[in-house]
This record gives sequence, structure tokens and C-alpha cells, in this order.
Amino acid sequence: MRQAFIRTLCDLAAEDDRIFLLTGDLGYMVMEPFRDRFPRRFFNVGVAEQNMIGIATGMAEAGLRPYAYSIAPFAVLRPFEFIRNGPVLHNLPVRIVGMGMGFDYGHAGPTHYALEDIATLRTLPGLAIVVPADSHQAAAAIRQTANLERPVYYSLGKDDHQSVPNLGGRFAQGKIQIVRTGGDIALVTMGSVSAEVVAAADRLSAVGVEATVAIVSGFSPDPVPDISELLSGFRFAISIEAQTNTGGLGAFVSTVIASESLQCRLKVLAVYHSPDGTSGSQSERWRKYGLDRESIMRNTLALMGKTSE
Repeated sequence: MRQAFIRTLCDLAAEDDRIFLLTGDLGYMVMEPFRDRFPRRFFNVGVAEQNMIGIATGMAEAGLRPYAYSIAPFAVLRPFEFIRNGPVLHNLPVRIVGMGMGFDYGHAGPTHYALEDIATLRTLPGLAIVVPADSHQAAAAIRQTANLERPVYYSLGKDDHQSVPNLGGRFAQGKIQIVRTGGDIALVTMGSVSAEVVAAADRLSAVGVEATVAIVSGFSPDPVPDISELLSGFRFAISIEAQTNTGGLGAFVSTVIASESLQCRLKVLAVYHSPDGTSGSQSERWRKYGLDRESIMRNTLALMGKTSE
């Protein structure tokens, strides 16, 4: 989604001279189109993410539209207090861009995993959270939220080529997107693992289980009505996310089921154990933590009391 982000931002910056881009000393081979086209609106603040958020807060207070870009855990966890006390408490239009959702930086090891950013930022109700599933949806989401008069966090994946079947770039705040329909079980997911979920649903179809796949593309506003309406029609549901099991998508779906008194049994597929110091590709990490298509299929059949035979 990196190229989709920079292309869209360049288009927006051509229309709005308030847009600035800040980076925490990364994004090489990505940032150059913006830097070369708008050199006076590009700042590399160095490895100083707290300062980057502080600078962006001041810029937003002065009437500008700053986008602060870094690898997700460094964009969120390191400067969390600055995000809370700056753009959120003052309701300023700072855009925080966290690159590398979930296990995107799998080979870089646990320090670079983005497994807690969504849960952490959901504690700040004034902050809009956007989690695109692919590059087409990322471009649509960035454009549609460009004029929000409040802070926004974008959780973006690295892969510019992955595409979620039937999503077609659809995005709307506070809404879910259905990319596959089936009457047996609902699979609710978010982010780049969505493509893996669709692949799992296709495999389930081959053994006679038809799944609806729903993509949650962000929070605040939370898609409560959509999830409630969807799950009211299912006895079984599974949430799938490349996040820790506390505070993220599974926690949100569980809350909707409980608060709406829905008769739907939910299983949460997420990261339940702290990383063990190993590293690997994103797909390998999904397998390790039970988020790959085979694991999704196996858990779906087990939840429904079925076998693959």
C-alpha cells in the first residue's frame, strides 16, 4: 500500500497546499515522488518519532495538514503520549501513518511487528482509525478522510500488489464491506490478512461450507450497526486479525454480540502469545500464529462441528 499512499498523497497535495509530509528517517524509494514534487513541504525529522508528532501537532494547530509517517510500532507506541496529549486532546487534523501492519516486517523481528497499534489507539475515541485491506481501498480511504477535522491513524500494509477479491476499493467510515456471501458462517476480518480469509472461504466452499466474508476497515466511528445486522443472521462467526487478542477486532465483535444480545457463537483468531524472538515472512508468521488459510479453515470446521472429509 506504500505506493498507493504516496500517489494519493501527491494528488491531494496538488489540490491542497496545507498538506505536509514528515518522516522518521525512513521511506526511501517511497517518499521521493512527494519530496521531489513538494520539496518545501517534506521534512525528515530523523529517528525522533515523539518529536515528529509534536511538530505535526504544532503544524496542525497553525492550520496545516501534516502526515507523519513511520513503521507502525514507532509511529504509535513510542509517541503514544504525544498522540494523546497533542492531536487527540486538541482535536487537531494530524494524520499518523503506520507502515507495516501485523507481520509485514516479519523478517525484522518482534520489535517491528505491529500487533498492538489498533488496540492501543482504540482507547482514544477522538482518533479515527483506518485499516485498509489492499492498495485500492487504501487510496479510496486516504482520499475520503483527507478533509476530516480531527486526527486520523492509517494502518497500512507494505504489499502494493495484493488485492482482495470483490472489494474493488470500496470504503466508507463506520461501515463494513462484504466481499463474499454464504449462509453457514460469518468470517469478520480486517487489514491485509483479509485476502487470506477469502482464500480460506473458497476452500471451505469446496467441502460444503459457505462463508460470508466481512471486512472491517476502521474504527471511530465503529461499524456497530453493520456488525450487529450481519451477525444476527448467523449462529457462528470467526474474527481474524494480525493483532493481539485483546482490544482489537475480536474484542470489538465480542462487545457487539454481548451488547446486542446476539445468539452468535464467536471464535477469535488473533495473536495469543508474545513473540518468541524468531522471525520470518508475513505468510510464515500467519502460519505460526494460526492466521493462515489452513488454520482458518480448520477452526471454522471445528467450531461448526464438521470435518473436511
